[in-house]
Amino acid sequence: MTADQLSTALVSGGSAWLVLSVSAILPILWAFTLIVWFARPYVLRFLGSLTLRFGGDVWWLSYVLMRDALLVLTLALSTVFLMPSLYIGLGLPLTAPLATVVLFWALVVKLTRDADDDPNAFRAVSLLLVGASILYIVPQIYGLEAADQADIWDSIGGFGWIPGVLSASNADAGWLNPLAWPILELSLALFALTGGYLFTRFLLRLGTPAEFEESTDQPAAVPPTPSATPTLSTPTAGTTPS
Repeated sequence: MTADQLSTALVSGGSAWLVLSVSAILPILWAFTLIVWFARPYVLRFLGSLTLRFGGDVWWLSYVLMRDALLVLTLALSTVFLMPSLYIGLGLPLTAPLATVVLFWALVVKLTRDADDDPNAFRAVSLLLVGASILYIVPQIYGLEAADQADIWDSIGGFGWIPGVLSASNADAGWLNPLAWPILELSLALFALTGGYLFTRFLLRLGTPAEFEESTDQPAAVPPTPSATPTLSTPTAGTTPS
């Protein structure tokens, strides 16, 4: 083996190892994302027990920063599933590209509407996050991670075909899932259309006053809702905080 062949093998093997490592760690990120997102009622109850407004603001901003950072990080890492050479060549989870698109839609709802003040927007983001996590975690665990357990699946009920069906391809057997390319092409089209919608919306709203944007974003039939952070009382002189 020459030096060029060795370097090429190291680069290709290292890139495959990196992508598969990202694919394996994403269920952990998805679990953290869902936990932090649905922890909002607990955070609000905790803020209600605080007596200093400054402390409440710090806790709320820290929670929002961590929650949104997890969402953006999960989306950034999930974009590798939209690359055909990696998705098809490495046999990644079958519906991982669709999970990336649905997560992108959840972030679009957060960008275009206030999911903290609008209950309908919060509900929509919650459903999209749950749907995206199912589209990724199920094929990742029962497809990619269970690929070497096909014999055990066969012994407990003849389900050894499940790992193969939930993977995009099997490079060792030279098999390509017939649904892999349609799912990838559909996901790329939906991702591009969603990005085009955001870009067009941004261009149309250039120079628009902020007051007008808020009035157009707020649905007419939805009554105004209170702020996401509860009003916290500041202790006055002579009183003891509870």
